[in-house]
Amino acid sequence: MDPIDPIHLSEPGLVVLDITGEDEDTVQAAAAEVATWWATSGTPKVRRVPGEPGVTARLYADLRRTSPTQ
Repeated sequence: MDPIDPIHLSEPGLVVLDITGEDEDTVQAAAAEVATWWATSGTPKVRRVPGEPGVTARLYADLRRTSPTQ
């Protein structure tokens, strides 16, 4: 994964989440659940890292703003 850009953590309430799961469907479901609570960067790109178990995706969230679907 790329290093975390300081702009994504420039204010209190901004978080970067690295989600790891067994498969892409599990990771996408977890990202969708987070998006029901807070404003997020949307559907993340899932990556498989050679030699590491499962798949990983990075999601940016703003805990100060609720999801538009709430």
